Amino acid sequence: MPKEKSAGAIIFRMENGVPHYLLLHYPSGHWEFAKGHIEKGESFEQTIRREVLEETGIKELKIIPGFKHYAKYFFRKNYGLEGEAKKKAPWVFKLVLFLVAETKQKEVIISKEHKGFLWLPIGQAIKRTTYKNAKELLKKANDFIMKHKT
Repeated sequence: MPKEKSAGAIIFRMENGVPHYLLLHYPSGHWEFAKGHIEKGESFEQTIRREVLEETGIKELKIIPGFKHYAKYFFRKNYGLEGEAKKKAPWVFKLVLFLVAETKQKEVIISKEHKGFLWLPIGQAIKRTTYKNAKELLKKANDFIMKHKT
């Protein structure tokens, strides 16, 4: 079974003392966080900074130490395939390391990889996030942020 490793960030910005989380709308329809493949020789942090810049245009990013969580899932690389070819596409095991990152930059310029974006407070962000593991990750990140904010 093919395996992939990626890195991503749960990005937030403070608005009136309340964290608002950046969710990206992917072409497949789901809402989640910025993430991408780790290129050869890159650290997790370098990957996150590069992917966030490519996907959102956010340059100002402060990675908050102390939060490190993995998401594991399976998916099929069947984009653009039809019928039997789509069903026969191999399953891929994906491991994504997520860190928490803060920005003061409100403006987002999404890449062609996405259909849209939203900045949402925790309750709305959890409702909008598509997958159960992403919802749980968002809750953990929010708990961490609320515990460590000054």
